[in-house]
Amino acid sequence: MANPTVRVGDVVPTDAWKGKKVVLISVPGAFTPTCHANHLPPYIQKYDEFKAKGVDQIAVVTANDAFVMSGWGKALGFKDKILPLSDPTAAWTSQLGLSVDLSKANELGLGLRTSRFALILDDLKITYLGVEPARGVTVSGADAVLAAL
Repeated sequence: MANPTVRVGDVVPTDAWKGKKVVLISVPGAFTPTCHANHLPPYIQKYDEFKAKGVDQIAVVTANDAFVMSGWGKALGFKDKILPLSDPTAAWTSQLGLSVDLSKANELGLGLRTSRFALILDDLKITYLGVEPARGVTVSGADAVLAAL
């Protein structure tokens, strides 16, 4: 489980999302069973609900390279609904305290990965941070984030 160093109320410095409401989802890996089948599809299916609540951008970050993220976006049909972001060495999420070492998890040897979480940015200020306490999708799922908007 991640021990985040960012908290609700913190400001995330990026000019691209200044003045916007953004939902950022993080998953340990593209094409992995939970991420691919359970976590991202509801965000795509409920895209219009997010837009109706004023969300300007939905983005997903994971510890995969840009080529894998592009392929995953095509496979799931992100199109212009979800922006795929790459954090291949989990450097950015590590700075936030939101990475996880899956080297020995289930003997899959996945190495350092992005944790499973979702956050809401409103004009760069974190207004919601849902970090999964265990395996599965609860506080970072589409329904939990919609309820927090």
